Amino acid sequence: MDKAKLRIDLIVVAVALLLAVLFFFPVYFSLISAFKSNGEILRNAVSLPSSLYLDSFKYLLTETDFPKAMLNSLILTVASVFCMIAFIPMAAYAIERTARRWTNGIYVYFLAGMMIPFQVYMIPLFKEMKTLGLYGTLTAPILIYISGSVGMGVLLYTSFIKGIPVEIEEASAIDGCSRARAFWQIVFPLLGPCTASMVVLQGLGIWNDFLMPSLVLHSDRRTLIVEIFRFVGELASRWDLVFAGTTMSIVPVLIAFIALQKYFVKGIAAGATKG
Repeated sequence: MDKAKLRIDLIVVAVALLLAVLFFFPVYFSLISAFKSNGEILRNAVSLPSSLYLDSFKYLLTETDFPKAMLNSLILTVASVFCMIAFIPMAAYAIERTARRWTNGIYVYFLAGMMIPFQVYMIPLFKEMKTLGLYGTLTAPILIYISGSVGMGVLLYTSFIKGIPVEIEEASAIDGCSRARAFWQIVFPLLGPCTASMVVLQGLGIWNDFLMPSLVLHSDRRTLIVEIFRFVGELASRWDLVFAGTTMSIVPVLIAFIALQKYFVKGIAAGATKG
């Protein structure tokens, strides 16, 4: 029995290591290619760099719109995530604590929005942004990102709010605390793991998004991923700039994930057992 269990554990470890290598290889390839010249990448793509080639980073930061594109991505990500955290928890709180027929209907309506692929309403949404005069501005993708995250956000937050005893809020009401104050000072701090999960998942999706910014933004407001894609041409490509830009785009995401990792893992684990 012990030998059989040991054999199964070894198989699981071997599969996990294989998957880890498969997932890590693109990151490894991007990192080593970022420090190569374009000619060196084309000669031998998987070899280690012969020297520490930094001209690609210098060219990106001084001769292209890469810094402006990174700022645009940062504005989109921070503004969108901030508005999500400011509004979605309140909506979930109202739905969960009210528990009326009409609030249940709103909850189902939000969840139904998650089942519709973006490609289905992409063209009507594009036309609506032009009609409202928002096409080409950073406001358009921010509004789209916020509205697109409501379904998932309400689902996550309502699951967590169910696990918070309502007696805590009743005790605060007896002490003269208003409903809004009770939420922000008592309930919301207890939703830290869920909030961290929202910040990581939604922030990562917005930071790496290509389709939405390429649809609704003008060329002078390109985001990071769209700017990197510009270096891939039909007849010639600057792969050194592509990999240097990709490496630079990973750094802010990696810092944010490391900072929120403890809460993110806790939020995912708790979300799997709630609701």
